Amino acid sequence: MDRALGQDVVREFAFVNEGRTFTCCVEKQPSRPEAWWWFRVSTDERARYAPFRTTADDTRESVEPRIVQFYDELLVRRAAPPRPMWRRGAQPGSQPPAAALPATDAPTAGNAG
Repeated sequence: MDRALGQDVVREFAFVNEGRTFTCCVEKQPSRPEAWWWFRVSTDERARYAPFRTTADDTRESVEPRIVQFYDELLVRRAAPPRPMWRRGAQPGSQPPAAALPATDAPTAGNAG
């Protein structure tokens, strides 16, 4: 028995949310000691996801909403326009260059002449 999971914790289950079937299971990677919750979604057969580690107090009722929230947020991020990797201008947090102050004697466009 995995010490990170209590004896009463379900290790595998499926549920339906908004017409999508989520198939969930607990798995460990051979190179890592901790177990993770993995899931697949019926509307996204190309991938599976491991959004969080298991805990001793995980239950089906506590895991389901976390998985749905993770997947819904993933869909929002996918639908958002891509963030540019490079932008012209000042980087966030940097100070813009100081603007040159007009000379008091110099004529301006509105009162030249």
